[in-house]
Amino acid sequence: MPDKTNPVVFIHGLWLHKSSWGPWESAFEQSGYRVLAPGWPGEPETVELARANPDSVADKGIDDVVEHFASIIAGLDASPVLVGHSFGGMIAEKLLGQNRATAAIAIDAAQIKGVLPLPLSSLRSTLPVFKNPENRHRAVMLTAEQFRYSFGNALTGEESAKLWEEWVVPSPGKPLFEAAAANFSLHSPAKVDTKNEERGPLLLIMGGQDHTVPEAITKSTLKQYRYSPAVTELLEFEDRGHSLTIDSGSGDVAKACLSWLSDKGL
Repeated sequence: MPDKTNPVVFIHGLWLHKSSWGPWESAFEQSGYRVLAPGWPGEPETVELARANPDSVADKGIDDVVEHFASIIAGLDASPVLVGHSFGGMIAEKLLGQNRATAAIAIDAAQIKGVLPLPLSSLRSTLPVFKNPENRHRAVMLTAEQFRYSFGNALTGEESAKLWEEWVVPSPGKPLFEAAAANFSLHSPAKVDTKNEERGPLLLIMGGQDHTVPEAITKSTLKQYRYSPAVTELLEFEDRGHSLTIDSGSGDVAKACLSWLSDKGL
């Protein structure tokens, strides 16, 4: 199958290693896309190395991650399609708003500046970071129990534990502190150009059972784009949690993304 014109860049969020995109890379390659799934700045090559070297990603903020991926995009031979999950979804939105991508899919994307709802489940999911102010400059690891609540609540305990063992790594606390303060900061790094009329299409995907990014956050994010005529669409997987990119049903989400890109001629 010939390559598509636009490569696909996958951007993971907090607590997942870049290798967690492996099944998605295979699915998109089989559909003819060139793909890459870079890690965040400083991210070690394997889950084992990442767990052993948490300081390698400590104190990395939203702008650090955006510029890291912007530099990767600048080296490509064509404008990419971005597929991001959680904070990776926010990063994808920012890069699309900067016209650095042809289109973006933001899956359970972290809240951007202007989004006001802060459900209790979201607060509980981020408590492992916020319980210590010094975590702003540290990397934080989720326990298997914490992962079960924030990612695996729609799964069996067995599947959640397996995913934690396979993919979970320490992640910087700084992006969460920056997002939490976004609506009190004029120049917050969590600000996205939602009024850009010239950007490419954006698909927001939400899991109806997500504890970390509940549907109220994603629906509020959609409203932030109401002043732009650019295409912004919403897709919900009602019975899915924050693990929807890595769990046993992730193939259905990947297929939906491929279908949307096909509909958009990408």
